[in-house]
Amino acid sequence: MPTRRQLLALPLLLLARPALAQDRVQLMMVTARHCAYCAAWKREIGPGYAASPAGRIAPIFEVDLDGPYPDGLALDRRPWITPSFILLRNGVELGRIEGYVGQRYFHPVLGDLLRQAGL
Repeated sequence: MPTRRQLLALPLLLLARPALAQDRVQLMMVTARHCAYCAAWKREIGPGYAASPAGRIAPIFEVDLDGPYPDGLALDRRPWITPSFILLRNGVELGRIEGYVGQRYFHPVLGDLLRQAGL
């Protein structure tokens, strides 16, 4: 049975929940069908990305270069290089990596991007 303290805290948790849900950080990977570098990323980085520190901070989702793109995005400019990795907070671009820098450098470059964004 809930304690009095837990019952009193419940309204505060419910009020804070929408604010927490709104602060959503994601990494959008822009790909193209015959992109060899996209395939290399998926082979070399993709399998472990979700479990990586960056993957826990910014879960990844994929969109095709030709769209459709999710509604409500605010990008600095339309992507034209594949792959592009666009860091988003609530759909607003915080920064991007254009191209695949290779297995050795991907996580360090992404880490720099996350730090620059204050994450």
